Amino acid sequence: MFKFFGRKGKDRLEFSFFTIPVIICIAVAFYIPFFMTIRYSLMNWNGISSSPTFIGFDNYKQIFMGDANFANASWFTIKYAILYIVLVNVLAIGLALLLNMKLKTSTWLRAAFFIPYILSLVIVGFIWKFIFMQGFESLSRSTGWGIFELSWLGDPNLAFISILLVSIWQSVGFYLVIYIAGLQAVPDDLKEAAVVDGAGPIRRFFSITLPLLAPSITISVFMALTNSIKVFDVILSLTAGGPGGTTYSVAYDIYRDTFQNNLFGYGTAKAIVLFVVVLIITIIQLALFKRREVEA
Repeated sequence: MFKFFGRKGKDRLEFSFFTIPVIICIAVAFYIPFFMTIRYSLMNWNGISSSPTFIGFDNYKQIFMGDANFANASWFTIKYAILYIVLVNVLAIGLALLLNMKLKTSTWLRAAFFIPYILSLVIVGFIWKFIFMQGFESLSRSTGWGIFELSWLGDPNLAFISILLVSIWQSVGFYLVIYIAGLQAVPDDLKEAAVVDGAGPIRRFFSITLPLLAPSITISVFMALTNSIKVFDVILSLTAGGPGGTTYSVAYDIYRDTFQNNLFGYGTAKAIVLFVVVLIITIIQLALFKRREVEA
């Protein structure tokens, strides 16, 4: 049989044998549900009825013209994403520079920073919810410090800060690993040449280290961007959108409309909007950062 098809025919047959099952699995797990989501976003459906009503683009019109919750959730997500991307990357670069030094405890410190990332954000949210509500109360009685007496989950501004801090605490170890790998790829001869030329630590960082970290920065900003726009689990476990709905993210607003209010058609329309926004922002971000990368 293989002689009939020849060598190229045999290679094509083997290639098809291994790739077709994968393509089928991807289609079943992703493409088919995706196109079903697009279809349901054009309908009025409660998730139970066997005959959803086709309403065209009415769901999308309502999202952009009459949904105050979606607008507030979008503003919350934008603020969260900007602060999260900047803070987690700056902190991760600083820690990477510190832990890349030849310290006796650097290995243990790397593991300590990475361990929280292993935990689910849902679990981390419940842990920190206990800390904010009961742990801080005990610390307030012990120390008398006013910062522990604040309502960290009851005040809208403090609740936002709490979500941001918990998210950074949980994920900074992941970005730390990426930046440490990038720092170890910086050639030592460039650093030594800069020292010989009289460049100080700050000048060496901004002129040599930071430009050569561009690939790591691209990856880290990309991951931080997509994760921050889709933030959901830490909000669900830490504040449940409270107080008074002030910590609704776009993803949490989609969850609330879809699974709590049984507006499956409307919720899927919001999900499509979120998908398109994430796709566009990601493409723009990758295009801009790739241009600034410097090959070592």
